[in-house]
Amino acid sequence: MAYNLLPGKVVVVTGCSTGIGRAIAIGAAKNGANLVLHHLGESTLSDIKEVEAEVAKAGGKSVIVAGDIASEETATKIVAAAVSTFSRIDVLVSNAGVCPFHAFLDLPHSLWRRVQDINLNGAFFAVQAVANQMATQTPRGGSIVAISSISALMGGGEQAHYTPTKAGVKSLMESCAIALGPMGIRCNSVLPGTIETSINKEDLSDPVKRADQVRRVPLGRLGVPEDLAGPVLFMASDLSGYVNGASLLVDGGMAISLQ
Repeated sequence: MAYNLLPGKVVVVTGCSTGIGRAIAIGAAKNGANLVLHHLGESTLSDIKEVEAEVAKAGGKSVIVAGDIASEETATKIVAAAVSTFSRIDVLVSNAGVCPFHAFLDLPHSLWRRVQDINLNGAFFAVQAVANQMATQTPRGGSIVAISSISALMGGGEQAHYTPTKAGVKSLMESCAIALGPMGIRCNSVLPGTIETSINKEDLSDPVKRADQVRRVPLGRLGVPEDLAGPVLFMASDLSGYVNGASLLVDGGMAISLQ
């Protein structure tokens, strides 16, 4: 997937050591971008080094930033690294997130808080920090794309702690589109359906659950991380210059299926 959509652009991707974030980061590099690669820390170091190598192979430059996205200091570090290395930020893809399945009645309050902290608070910290940079750089402006979920629109029996965060991310982008639009900063969200990643690997190993998920998708297959890269890069690029406050479903048609 190389169309030169982001020539010379500086793209920040949070949580890009594996899965969707990894595919987006590598896709951005193949489209001419330089990358700020955020990952959690020591546990994901080998994975992010592989992403760094793929970015270099595609001809892009990159800088790695480690830190818990739930901490506002991490967002500050990301912006500082981007400005120090590349002098500006053109695109933020707020991707970092978790989805630990758990039954509702005995859902630990600590897990509820942790999912909120990573998925919603972390997105807010990253978006606010990057937007402040985009608003003051010359020329100012940029594109912010947040990875929400089809779960922003519907519930899940073992996802009561997760779905509200993704609805919150979608709503955050809609509010930011209004607040930041006058500064030339576009804010949009992408809502994946069921995408096969390490997050849901255990759940999808159940053949009954997997078959049920596939059955609900008119295209007849589950998504893979690369299916998200194209739509996200379009949203990030100048091709979507008049797209602001939008929410794009990337789910193979799952949300409209009554099967």
